Amino acid sequence: MSGLVLKLAPKERVLVNGAVIENGDRRSRLSIVTPDANILRLRDAIPPEEANTPVRRVCYAAQLVLTGDIDADEDRMPMLRRIEELSQVFTDTDSRAALAEATDAVLSNNHYRCLKALRALLPREDRLIAIRPS
Repeated sequence: MSGLVLKLAPKERVLVNGAVIENGDRRSRLSIVTPDANILRLRDAIPPEEANTPVRRVCYAAQLVLTGDIDADEDRMPMLRRIEELSQVFTDTDSRAALAEATDAVLSNNHYRCLKALRALLPREDRLIAIRPS
């Protein structure tokens, strides 16, 4: 059996196909076997006011697809364009691999995997912004 395995902390919340599910008082493990289920850990969610950098904006767009607020088919080309724009800045090998993973994920309609790949770029983006000359 393959699929996504979620390990939830006590009282942790997760969004599954638009429904917020809260874990009980103990740690638990869930196996998601439906291949195209939309899942978002709410602890990983980016609030709209924090989507204020290029990578965070693309992450937020992927998140909106997962929550059902944006149609994946309508947002496919804009999201691919935003990922391409990021590739103009993130030129190191690890970043390129994350961007390639995000692109493949969007093309295969797996926005959870896209979000996961893009989140790997957040620390790099934070460092770039911190050293940017004013």
